[in-house]
Amino acid sequence: MSKGQVLVLGSNATQIGLRGGGTATVGQYLNETAVPALALLDAGYDIVLATPNGAKPHIDAVSVSVDHFGGDETAFQRAKDFFASHPAMNDVRSLRSVVEGGLDGFVGVFVPGGHAPVVDLMQDHDAGTILRHFHTAAKPTALLCHGPVAVVATLDDAPAFRKALEEGDDAGAADLARDWIYSGYRMTVFSASEEKIAEEQVLKGELFFDMEKALRSAGGDVSVTDKNFASNVVVDRELITGQNPASDQAMADALIEALDRAAA
Repeated sequence: MSKGQVLVLGSNATQIGLRGGGTATVGQYLNETAVPALALLDAGYDIVLATPNGAKPHIDAVSVSVDHFGGDETAFQRAKDFFASHPAMNDVRSLRSVVEGGLDGFVGVFVPGGHAPVVDLMQDHDAGTILRHFHTAAKPTALLCHGPVAVVATLDDAPAFRKALEEGDDAGAADLARDWIYSGYRMTVFSASEEKIAEEQVLKGELFFDMEKALRSAGGDVSVTDKNFASNVVVDRELITGQNPASDQAMADALIEALDRAAA
């Protein structure tokens, strides 16, 4: 018997804009999607995957590597098979249909990382509606790597906030974030120093803003590790955030602990 349904908010983005022109190909990270999802299923929870347009998320090719699974070939293959063929990863709903169908039946929500959420989820109206619901209900809300930036979708005008970040309008961004529901929450996210490495080695270009700045501009109490790509999870009230790909299992463990505690 299922312990309950966890909503997974996926992204449909495949390109991210770079400073100076051009784009880089992006998506969700395989391990950041599959490791927490499989952990939830193993712990007795069901998962429902939803994206802005209802299409299956794109996996960033850079993430399809055994290196993101600690060199464990069995875990790597399990993740690939899971994303390719498991019904939970293929029976995808749109965010709008989830909102219209009602959110009370979900026991928690999870947002995987990869650069993709920076493009769509952080400024998606329906994503904002969903996250506000879980905040108000104090239900476990877990986000990983770049995923935590999606919490700014709860702002009254998230697209304007994102545009202000792109334009370097710090005052304008701060003004748009007044009375943010997560203001003062402790949280973590893919660090600025980790992003520099990603820009140089993966994106081959500079983003318009880093994730630390985005969340701090909104009013988040952001902390990151001194060591790049070290696992780091921060829990504050219902909010559970993991810093980077290496935080996948630790974030999943924290989410399951919170779900089990809420059920008890």
